Amino acid sequence: MGTERADVVIIGAGLAGSAAAWALASRGRSVTVLEAFQPGHRRGSSHGSARIFRRAYPDPLYVRLTGQAQQRWRQLSDEAGQELVLTTGAVDYGPARPGKMYDILTALKVPAELIPAAAAAERWPGMSFGHDPVMFHPDGGVLDAERAMAAMRAIAAARGARIHYGTQVLRVEPDQAGAAVHTADGSWRAPVVIVAAGAWLEPLLGGLVKLPSLVVTQQQAFHFAPVQTAPWPAFIYHDEVPVYGLQAGRDGEVPGAIKLGEHGNGTVTTGDGRDGVVSPAARDRIRAFAAQWFGGLDPAPVGEVTCLYTSTASEDFILDRQGPFVICSPCSGHGAKFAPLVGAIAADLACGGAVPDARFTLAHHLG
Repeated sequence: MGTERADVVIIGAGLAGSAAAWALASRGRSVTVLEAFQPGHRRGSSHGSARIFRRAYPDPLYVRLTGQAQQRWRQLSDEAGQELVLTTGAVDYGPARPGKMYDILTALKVPAELIPAAAAAERWPGMSFGHDPVMFHPDGGVLDAERAMAAMRAIAAARGARIHYGTQVLRVEPDQAGAAVHTADGSWRAPVVIVAAGAWLEPLLGGLVKLPSLVVTQQQAFHFAPVQTAPWPAFIYHDEVPVYGLQAGRDGEVPGAIKLGEHGNGTVTTGDGRDGVVSPAARDRIRAFAAQWFGGLDPAPVGEVTCLYTSTASEDFILDRQGPFVICSPCSGHGAKFAPLVGAIAADLACGGAVPDARFTLAHHLG
């Protein structure tokens, strides 16, 4: 195979890379996507049927961005002809009380309400809260990451994008016309390369672009069977290490399963070095959490899974362009909900547009 050419090469076909392919192909650009693994793989950060969509953040920037992302999720669902986000509402509670988030949401005209813990327990039988107040916002829900990626790639391919699976990028290098991307089987050249490689971003770009510290951790989540059926909302229990929960969908092993996990406490690793072994200590902590707060769940997990976080120190994203490279690292454990928006931002950067906020720039992260 010789050298092929495209307007844009995208490295990585996770949520961010798939969304960028959808956005660019929809603009009439010629796009090549290079993905190291096969569709549906579980080596990275984007797999599975259950990721939280929520508007609640203690930060007005991200609240505004969730609104933009929500519009693009609706656009994707319309184009794909299938619902990709299940609206369940979302609850925030716990010792780190959600009053600040409520104030930000209401200031930005996002629907939200504060509920006494006892009233919340009556509204959602099988859940208990123990801390006042409980904040509910009805726009929260569950997005299906695997179906969303498949939909974005299918639309992109129908509009001319070429997607290569099982194609590991070995190195990238800038040249006078942009950049070259090399694999074991051939090379591609393009004026712009979007690197949306998650845990593999730093190994690919670290020698070419000055990057901030990106810490890769292996996280775990657990699926619990319900002992009573209830339309529970997604939730975050805010403590020193937050715990999240949501409907597990197809991944849940049993009908109505709930996915629970810690946002943190992961084991530092690398994309290639992860072992996929669930931490027994994490399993014990989540079992105890389920037993304490969820009378509606059997506290013995019916399934478990690991995934990767690739995090900046601030948990802000990196969405910036350096020469021919668009650096796309919207991870830090909370990026899935923004996927179609992130793809549009990466497409803007590839087409010469500006960074949407200075907090996402390399300069800001490098201090």
